[in-house]
Amino acid sequence: MPQIDILPGLAPYAETLATMEARVAAISAGMAPEAIWLLEHPALYTAGTSSKPEDLTDPTRFPVFVAGRGGQYTYHGPGQRVVYVMLDLNTRGRDVRQFVCALENWVIGTLAAFNVKGERRTGRVGVWVSRPDKEPNPDGTPREDKIAAIGVKLRRWVSFHGISINVEPDLSHFSGIVPCGIRDHGVTSLVDLGLPVTMSDLDAALLAEFPRHFPG
Repeated sequence: MPQIDILPGLAPYAETLATMEARVAAISAGMAPEAIWLLEHPALYTAGTSSKPEDLTDPTRFPVFVAGRGGQYTYHGPGQRVVYVMLDLNTRGRDVRQFVCALENWVIGTLAAFNVKGERRTGRVGVWVSRPDKEPNPDGTPREDKIAAIGVKLRRWVSFHGISINVEPDLSHFSGIVPCGIRDHGVTSLVDLGLPVTMSDLDAALLAEFPRHFPG
């Protein structure tokens, strides 16, 4: 089981990223155990390696950081649980696709603890929920909202960055970007879905579910 730390307060992004990169180097060198960090960031936008300038629609709203992870623009802020996952895939199988699938399944299993049906979608990394309570899309298909984002990077087959799950963030803050480059779907949170879930509730569910998807 990796070393698990729940960081208090709002973790500054640049400093946290630097500390994470140092930990990944230590894991790769065999000098530190694998790690999972659960934290919140102050309100900010991050740009992944596939981000497009036009998807940052309000560039002065919050600080913008180049993240170095895969993916496009995403938002982090209070009320959103960010989970940084530093695992050694040298010992867990060098399969990036399988790793991302396991992260998605971890989120889906965690959401199921709150009777939320999270789903993956082909061509859209992350976890989605159907919204039959909303008006359907113009083409008649059901509306879907994103509840969790995934963006990872590997260095010498040690992972970093990870996932973010919306518990109770200010959803209006997502309007300053096109989240993950997807324009025709929205974002939601556990509280937006009508569930009185706290960050501690989510953490407990995440930690209980983790061994099912990442044994050893």
